[in-house]
Order: sequence, then structure tokens, then C-alpha cells
Amino acid sequence: MSEKNHRTHERLATTLGWASLGLGVAQLAAPGAISRLSGLDDSPWAGKAIRLVGIRELLHAAALLGTRRPAPMTWTRVAGDAMDLTMLGRAMANRDGPRRRRVAAASAAVAGITLADMYTAMRANRPMPGAGPEPITNLRASITVNRPRQEVYRFWRSLENLPRFMIHLESVETIGGGYSHWKVRGPAHKVIEWDAEIVEDREEQLIAWRSIEGATVRNSGWVRFTDAPGGRGTEVRVRIDYEAPAGKLGLAFARLLGEHPEQQVRDDLRRFKQVMETGEVTRSEGSPEGTRAQRQLFQRPAQPVR
Repeated sequence: MSEKNHRTHERLATTLGWASLGLGVAQLAAPGAISRLSGLDDSPWAGKAIRLVGIRELLHAAALLGTRRPAPMTWTRVAGDAMDLTMLGRAMANRDGPRRRRVAAASAAVAGITLADMYTAMRANRPMPGAGPEPITNLRASITVNRPRQEVYRFWRSLENLPRFMIHLESVETIGGGYSHWKVRGPAHKVIEWDAEIVEDREEQLIAWRSIEGATVRNSGWVRFTDAPGGRGTEVRVRIDYEAPAGKLGLAFARLLGEHPEQQVRDDLRRFKQVMETGEVTRSEGSPEGTRAQRQLFQRPAQPVR
């Protein structure tokens, strides 16, 4: 599925969330009118049932509108649709005349909504071409760097610079054609390596990458560069999606990013800011031997020079 289609399905899921909100409010505010429209007004349980359905619709709305990726949550609506169709099917079997026609019309409307819900939910589970399975972890962070956008972009675009501020990286080697080889060293000297490709490169604006087919660690992401307000330099925004493998290798990769991976990315960006603004990562006399970020793990509090 293309990125454009992905955004379309997310927008459709959001629309369905607003539909749930409107329907839930209507069912709670006017259950009598809803029961008449659906042909259930002769049932003693109709009012209570419609109120319960209204509460359920509000829960659907909260699930769909309360997340940045609502499309996968559409499965909650599919389950509710199945319950509604079952209830309407039983009601139609016990009615005739105008009420039966109203129940049939309500059933047709719910069936149409069910198709939209199922389409959205099923498309949400389809990965983008070449991206592998849906990433299980999404990391975002941003920072303002007091340097011109051209300079910030060029430093990041030279991928060999990344280990200077990304503490989990051992090395990044450019191998030509937009491809690069990444190496990280985890606990107990466990080395994890993969190849990646740059899939989009807009001068001074965006660098996007993804791991290639068969990578041990499936990952993708982007970094955006925009002018900071008030001429304060450059806004750098990063997103990283990754799916760590199972077993000991996956555990090593998870530990590699720390107990709070998103905080680790923020720390990396703070080191990036230091490198861009001062030329190096601020460090104590406990690690004077180099600028690679990984060595900052072994710092100790600064002591007066004897």
C-alpha cells in the first residue's frame, strides 16, 4: 500500500470515528426516535438496547479519535456491526408490514457501514511495499539546532557522522547507490548489522530510509529539517519505526535502545545539537579519548585537574 493510500485509509477511519460519535450522541439523546426509524419501537427492550448501543458507539469514537493511527482500531466497529446485524435480523423475523420494511432499511444501512468498516480495517493491516510487517514500535523526537538548515542537513546526510551522537550506533558505512551498512553493538558484545537504503532525499528538507529485504532488524524512518521560528536555526524532527526480531537477538536490540527508547532518541538529538553548535559532545575528563557517542557511557563526574 502506498503512503498516499495509507493516509487515505487513516482519514477514512477518522471519519468513521466522527460517525460513531454522532450516532452515539443521537442514540443516547433520542432513543425513541431511533427505535421508530429502525422499526423497533414496538419492543419493550428497544430503548435500553439503543442506549447501550449508543454507549458502545461513543467508546468506538474514543478509540478511533484518540489515536494517531485510527485505522487498525476500526475492527472494534466491525465487531459492533456484527452485533447490530444479528439484533436487526432477529427483529425482522418477528415483524411484518411497515415495521418490517423499516427494519430491512436499517439492516441495509448497517450492512453498508459494515463494508466500509471492514474495508478500512483490512487495508490498515496491509504493509507498504517493501516495508515488511507493520512496525511494532514508533519513536518520535524533535529539537531546535542553532545552525543553518543547509549545514544541519549536510552533516546528517553524511551518514558516517551518525555514530558521533547516536549512542547505540557502532558504525554506518555508505556503500553507494543510496545504500548503507549499519552496525550496532549490544549487551555481551552482541553485534547486530543490516543494510538500509535512502528512499527519499530532498535537499535541506527530508531524508527517509528503510532497511532492505531480509534485514535482521526491520526499520524505517525519516528526519525533517525546517527553519525554526524567529531565525533561531533549524527544527529537526525524527521518526523511527522498527520491529525487533524475536529471541535473544530481539532482546539485545531492545536493550540497545534502553528501557525508554523514545527518551534515548531525544538524548541522541541533544548530543546532535551539541555537535552542531560546539563541534563535539560535552564530556568529562573520564572520556577524553574520542568523540564517538558510545564512549560517553563511561563518563564520570568531572573532577578538578590536579
